[in-house]
Amino acid sequence: MFKKILIANRGEIAVRVMRACRELDISPVAVYSEADASALHVRLADEAHLLGPAPSAESYLRSDRVIAAARLSGAEAVHPGYGFLAENAEFARAVCAAGLVFIGPPVEALELMGSKTSARRAAIAAGAPVVPGTTEALASLEEARETARTVGYPLMLKAVAGGGGKGMRLVASEGELASAFEAARSEALGAFGDPSVYIERAVERPRHIEIQIFADARGNFVHLGERECSIQRRHQKVIEECPSPIGDPSLREAMGAAAIRVARAASYVGAGTVEFLVSDATRDFYFLEMNTRLQVEHPVTELVTGLDLVREQIRVAAGLPLSFTQEEVRWTGHAVECRVYAEDPVASRTCAPRQGRASATTAASTRVRRSPSTTTL
Repeated sequence: MFKKILIANRGEIAVRVMRACRELDISPVAVYSEADASALHVRLADEAHLLGPAPSAESYLRSDRVIAAARLSGAEAVHPGYGFLAENAEFARAVCAAGLVFIGPPVEALELMGSKTSARRAAIAAGAPVVPGTTEALASLEEARETARTVGYPLMLKAVAGGGGKGMRLVASEGELASAFEAARSEALGAFGDPSVYIERAVERPRHIEIQIFADARGNFVHLGERECSIQRRHQKVIEECPSPIGDPSLREAMGAAAIRVARAASYVGAGTVEFLVSDATRDFYFLEMNTRLQVEHPVTELVTGLDLVREQIRVAAGLPLSFTQEEVRWTGHAVECRVYAEDPVASRTCAPRQGRASATTAASTRVRRSPSTTTL
């Protein structure tokens, strides 16, 4: 087991990882920006290292400074938490090159699942059901038109490197395609530095259900059941719950088996989430994407299964086998997570966030709906 771990994050997730470290008798190391010098995660750590000024691009996103802090502290491993560098394959590669352990999936899995099109190809190869569409980026508007005629309307344009609803457009008819294609590409370029988009058939009124999976380096794979996140706002999750209101043992087992096939195809290790769209009418489900990290909503699964996912992440990264088998997983009770959004709901009809001021509002006071086809944070 590790003696010291650097946590390359801040706030709630940094504190959460520290708790697991304490329980495993591991010394936690914090990093911080100038704005976070007195933050809780800094005060709770055994030691803390300054990364730089307040902007994330000059601190928490500076992989070179994070790795330098890890080496200076004598940490043996780096836990990325979620957000920032958690799904950055180049960061994971640099961590490993520095002789440290990256507490997350292998670099190859990050790269494979980091592209929505390569993830779709992997899911198809694994025999998981996938929404009809393309497995390569669209080269031109003309190719998009030809593909759309085959796939059929309504359809979704999605960013290859996307997430959080960025670079995504619902297209109801051919007349909307040209403007949607350019808008999606422009937004994808601004958000991810990559304008590539692909096409998926839109699933009418789907449910968005994700399966938590876990794997160790010894070839053991398990799923920990579902979390439903169908209620979203601007393609961001508002409500997470387990079990799903439409869940039943047979659907859970079928989706869990499909999720494990996808994870095996990626030679995955650690905690991950495989997301599906589920038809409200037929209960047919389709692979959407894989999140190669611990998710914000992992406590929902922990409460229902009684398992500590962060501790398990650390154990698996240290080379230990999973501490439980699929047969030992039990789901008891019901858990719900609600997100609170800081925004000005009366600023405009579209309720767009405003810089410089924000008011905390609950999901109940904002308009929410199930999105036609979504990606997660």
